[in-house]
Amino acid sequence: MNLLDPISSIMTSNVISLQPNSSIADAAEIFKAKRINHIPIVDNDQLLGIVSKSDYLFFRRGFLNDKNDERVEEIRISNYEVQDIMTQGIATIEPNEKINVALEIFKENLFHAIPIVEDGKLKGIVTTFDIIFNLAESNGAVAEYSIKK
Repeated sequence: MNLLDPISSIMTSNVISLQPNSSIADAAEIFKAKRINHIPIVDNDQLLGIVSKSDYLFFRRGFLNDKNDERVEEIRISNYEVQDIMTQGIATIEPNEKINVALEIFKENLFHAIPIVEDGKLKGIVTTFDIIFNLAESNGAVAEYSIKK
């Protein structure tokens, strides 16, 4: 993997997203069924924020002490919306930015996912897993330009 390649070369472009008024139960189902950890929140393709699995688990913490609490918890996560727990003001990059820019963001912040936006519209997402997976597949990383003939 060349770290100077555009982030679009490794981003996930078929992003699973939710509307801000989607229930937290909708997010829980996606986390479980799709085995992902980040869900961008969009309205008309405009990125508003992101909900991480950690955000969801923090919302749920401490509420399941016995079987009676499970029904209360189902009602609770069905009545709250993802906009209530989403993180706003997140780092974003454009599809033509280099992979090493994403690495710098991951290194300097506590983010584990970066939405890829163009003209404010969500185009994809890249996660720390995407970087690790691509490094493993390519058996290393390089940071050099290649001249194509």
